[in-house]
Amino acid sequence: MNREEKAERFARLHVKGAPLLLYNAWDAGSARSVLEAGAKAIATSSWSVAAASWSVAAAQGYQDGEAIPIELVEEIVGRIAASVDAPVTVDFEGGYSADDSEVADNISRLIDLGVIGINFEDRVVKGSGLYSIDRQVRRLGAIRNTAEQKRVDLFVNARTDVFFEHGENAAEAVKEALERAKAYAAAGASGFFIPGLTEDALIEQLCEAVSLPVNVMVMDGAPSNERLAKLGVARISYGPIPYVSAMRALQQEAKKVFS
Repeated sequence: MNREEKAERFARLHVKGAPLLLYNAWDAGSARSVLEAGAKAIATSSWSVAAASWSVAAAQGYQDGEAIPIELVEEIVGRIAASVDAPVTVDFEGGYSADDSEVADNISRLIDLGVIGINFEDRVVKGSGLYSIDRQVRRLGAIRNTAEQKRVDLFVNARTDVFFEHGENAAEAVKEALERAKAYAAAGASGFFIPGLTEDALIEQLCEAVSLPVNVMVMDGAPSNERLAKLGVARISYGPIPYVSAMRALQQEAKKVFS
């Protein structure tokens, strides 16, 4: 598939009630393994590459929060995109900059590497709290403009961290999430990512009210995949779980050798 075909296919995979499953990878080898297991697309996790970015970062010895150098992220992502004939979406945290033009440049390079989707969060990665809605809308607009200039229908999965910021009152946080979803959609977002929300009724409320495909992350307390599908979720991602599981299995096998 060429880049345009991958982008089109990835967008079509987001179906309300029949969610796309993303078992997050962190390098070319893990991406190929996940694809061979039956995945329809490849997603990185920041925590595991860096760590969802977490996994990419952790695999390279860095902490989450854009601590991993962007040049290294690009090298890893480029290797993943070159090694699999499937759509690749990247957890790009906050774009590795607070400056709109720099974010746009960073996205431009990702697109050149073959990436057709990103997660882009509204948390102030190097600061505290969330960007205001107006500020995040401008950031999303810069990304969409860049993608249009590249003539790529980049799938921008707009992530909101309101449920991490206001987890003590998820029902109240839904009001802000709905406001952000509407604004992000108008700014050119393709999907709406709500990590941290685990309550059935609130997930269903968002799926019914938001015009964008809704993405939920697997975590303790979250409904089963089958239940999430019934609630109207269009995308389910596993974040750092695959990396953590793989490293735990590696450690257990190593212990057998050294015991």
